[in-house]
Amino acid sequence: MKLTKLALIAAIACGTYAGNVFADQTNDIQLVSCESNCDCGEPVCGCEPACDSDACDGGCDSGCDSAGCGLGLGLGDCGLGDCLSCGDCCLGDPYTLFGECHGITAGGWMQLGYFTNPTINFNRYSQKVQLQQGWLFAEKAIDASCGFDLGGRVDYIYGTDGPDTQAFGNPAGTYDFNNGWNNGGQYGSALPQLYMEAGYGDLSVKVGHFYTIIGYEVVQATGNFFYSHANTMYNSEPFTHTGALVTYDHSDDITLYGGYVEGYDSGFEDNGDAFLGGASLGLTDRLDVTYAAIGGRLNTNPNGGVVEKGYMHSVVATYAVNCDVQYIMQSDYLDTDQRESIGINQYLIKTINDCTGIGARFEWWNTTPTVGGADFDTYNLTVGVNHRQHANLTWRPELRYDWYDGLGGNVDSFKFAVDAVMTF
Repeated sequence: MKLTKLALIAAIACGTYAGNVFADQTNDIQLVSCESNCDCGEPVCGCEPACDSDACDGGCDSGCDSAGCGLGLGLGDCGLGDCLSCGDCCLGDPYTLFGECHGITAGGWMQLGYFTNPTINFNRYSQKVQLQQGWLFAEKAIDASCGFDLGGRVDYIYGTDGPDTQAFGNPAGTYDFNNGWNNGGQYGSALPQLYMEAGYGDLSVKVGHFYTIIGYEVVQATGNFFYSHANTMYNSEPFTHTGALVTYDHSDDITLYGGYVEGYDSGFEDNGDAFLGGASLGLTDRLDVTYAAIGGRLNTNPNGGVVEKGYMHSVVATYAVNCDVQYIMQSDYLDTDQRESIGINQYLIKTINDCTGIGARFEWWNTTPTVGGADFDTYNLTVGVNHRQHANLTWRPELRYDWYDGLGGNVDSFKFAVDAVMTF
């Protein structure tokens, strides 16, 4: 589960520890790519020169013939440098174990990982090869383009991320929190989503237990470029809500959200009364901005007896520098009667080809407990690679450096981590 602020401060001071916005897909590890618009056949982001297919005329087109799709390299008769520059690679076709039946899709993924030193968020079970996420889902996605439609989704996770994904805003022993679903303190299970959804035309509503719309990084391994997570995502943002959320697609460039939820990380229990809402705006062909906020009674915390009231928002701006380089800036702000925090995360992701991408993330996160405690800052710089060996298999090695300033001392920590995500 998430650490309390007091425990977090104590852990860092004693040296114990040396998140698009919405990602429900099963194979969505983020690479920027020169894909074409399905409706009009035009390159996305309006930067055709960077997508010039003439650069691939030097023999790369037949790259799979000699290298074979199994290697995921696609070198063929051309050199490695040529193929990396022209974007040719061979992923093959993705496979599924369950497929689709009567509009219901089932699937999931397995994430195995290893990291040398723990972070102050999900990755705390260090120096062990571990099942981070064993994920299953079943979904009937709605299609309201021709009228009313009804659907829903359920997700189940088992692994070392399981205990952190439970509805720990609940009283102990209810829903999936501390009810015998943990195994040995490191492994556990959770039901992070269980909701019904109805839609008509451009309007839809979710009712039940679902992921938050706040922030850029998500719990699902398939929705993030990096293996590790930002401190802001783990310590300031909610993961899930229970309630109702309305989505209105006003136009291709404007989507509005609004609804009522029972605070942070609740599972069909009273853990607050709050408004959740926001807007996603396509400001230009290259720039998208999403604002999401929650305000009200955020956390009753029945296990600790603390009621937290206040407001929290995130702003995520995504800018396509060109067709294969993406810059993302996220700013979070939290102000309650218990704490105040602000975080800024910046990402730069470069797609080399459809198989390989490189990226960097820099984060600053500051928090000040309103009741007791002291102001402190954390920073981290992460660089990593995504390599898709197959349409179903992605490797994510990374190097991360964390440093902390506050409480009269500094704590520095260097980490190496790598995981493999296999979707099915």
